[in-house]
Amino acid sequence: MTENEPLNHKLDVSKIQTLEDVKNVFECMNLYSYAEEDHEKYELLKEYFTIPNEAQELKFELPRKSLEEISQELDEKFEKQIEDVEYKFAQLKHYQEYQYNQKFNRIIENFEYAKEHGQFLPKLTYSKLTATGSSNFTSSLVIKSGGKEVGYYTFGNGYLKYYMDKKPTAISRWFMNKLLDFRWVDEK
Repeated sequence: MTENEPLNHKLDVSKIQTLEDVKNVFECMNLYSYAEEDHEKYELLKEYFTIPNEAQELKFELPRKSLEEISQELDEKFEKQIEDVEYKFAQLKHYQEYQYNQKFNRIIENFEYAKEHGQFLPKLTYSKLTATGSSNFTSSLVIKSGGKEVGYYTFGNGYLKYYMDKKPTAISRWFMNKLLDFRWVDEK
């Protein structure tokens, strides 16, 4: 055995029974990886490791592939990936064209509605999140029916406002206030 050739021995796990055995194994692994037969701790190594252990020979499958075959396989994989990406882009293009057509058709329908009724469709809008001061965050939800609002229902701190274009009757306002705690506020 040459001086720099490491021992290639398998650990016999069945011989490790006590904590002292574990200590000895670590001592062998750390300190005596190049120990020869005439070394003073060789018997300790022999106790825990199977000596001599024949080195396992690496075996490759035969016949091995040539570089041309490997290159051809790699090219085929690249081509498949390119086809997949092209297919996904085609799907995305089709979906985006569909979405564009839907939105464009909606715009045309709104113009046709305005042509027939003299005004555009009323849209519900809701509002923003506002920050005031250093750490006060308040949000308000505003729902409008479009057109000329005469007032709105609200509850609590007034964070929700539901605007209406017709003022409800006194009875419906009273019931909304008493049963649901919605207050009516006239628009000024």
